[in-house]
Amino acid sequence: MQQFVIFQSLLNKPSFICHDSEPDTCHNNKHNISYNHRGRPNMRKLNQLLVLALATLASTAALSQQGNARGPIGESPYDVVSLWHKPFAVEGFAFGGNSGIWAESADRIIIAQRGETVLPYPIPDDFLGFAGHMGLNVLRDTTRRTWQNCLYTVNGNGELLELWDQWDYLCEGSDGPGPHRIRISPYDSESRIWLVNETFHQIYVFSNDGSELLATYGEKGVSGNDETHFGRPQDIAFLPDGRILIADGLDNNRIMIMDNDMNYLGEFGGEGAGPGETNTIHAVAVGPDGLVFVLDRMGGRVNLFRTTDSQTEFEFVRSIGDLTLPLDIIVNENDFWITDLGPLRFVNFDFEGNLKYTWLVPLELPDGYIEVHTFTVDPEGNLYGGDNQYGRTQKFVPKASSGAELLIEPPWNGL
Repeated sequence: MQQFVIFQSLLNKPSFICHDSEPDTCHNNKHNISYNHRGRPNMRKLNQLLVLALATLASTAALSQQGNARGPIGESPYDVVSLWHKPFAVEGFAFGGNSGIWAESADRIIIAQRGETVLPYPIPDDFLGFAGHMGLNVLRDTTRRTWQNCLYTVNGNGELLELWDQWDYLCEGSDGPGPHRIRISPYDSESRIWLVNETFHQIYVFSNDGSELLATYGEKGVSGNDETHFGRPQDIAFLPDGRILIADGLDNNRIMIMDNDMNYLGEFGGEGAGPGETNTIHAVAVGPDGLVFVLDRMGGRVNLFRTTDSQTEFEFVRSIGDLTLPLDIIVNENDFWITDLGPLRFVNFDFEGNLKYTWLVPLELPDGYIEVHTFTVDPEGNLYGGDNQYGRTQKFVPKASSGAELLIEPPWNGL
């Protein structure tokens, strides 16, 4: 969720949403409070809310933890591998926001982070290796961000495998969040790595070993809505026939349709609240039977489209979900999973929009999250979630008691 920082309200519920492009301004959607980090809230309205919150805190604590989560809500089918992500930064630094991850195998997980975080001194003796342990929010506190070690891989134990710091220059000079997603096409025999850089309006393609930058799309620092420019792109997905879908999501609210060589074919979507429209696209994914899933972050829903006989025409099917702030999506054979805030949770829907299951992500440290900005599943069924605010990735392993119907499978590819 590169555009938002979520603060917990007195009811332990994410109420205040802060926008990265205007980092000093917050807004409370529910109660219409304008709020400045440097201290200019509407005090009369805020005091009324404080009185109400204090009066009802005891009776609403459990309910507020659940938020607007509905349908079957149960325990997590996974165990967290505590402190799985092993630090490798030099002393005085820690991970930045882990915005993009891709599990190519159970022993090679590719991670894009938004640089590293300069830690305050003194560093406590019991420091656990991630900035959130020291009370830092790496998305909000951009003054501590340094553009180094942005791309790397780890093994199944969370230990550093490969460090591709030769590509740090692709993020240097950014005054925004930078890298947003990592994807690999299941239909690419070379398994090239695609990295979306939101702030610079670009998409990069690397060789699988990270040694070569094979292609760059978009003009650095130039937002546009024509056939060759992007406006803060968010994600990328691959159709079995070779077409590529670009979630050109924050500025343009469109899905760009490209051929296998990234030549423009067309686009669909558009800004708004109507059928098939979005209010910031945060992710895109492909499923069986030609289905395409478009995550409408601020609209709080997932829009389903279907391919047609035309390469440039996509049919709107339906919108799914009364969500708060959906972040990422994985589509399986008969259903899909998303991560959502309000509260932070994994939510499972079938393709008709029926809510099948929800489980809440832990809040408490050392294993807790602020947000699961991105998630991926390896071929052995292990789940990984990148936290863009505490600054790390964590691994979840299926519980022995969990039924297969509650587990997230690797993304559908039809192969």
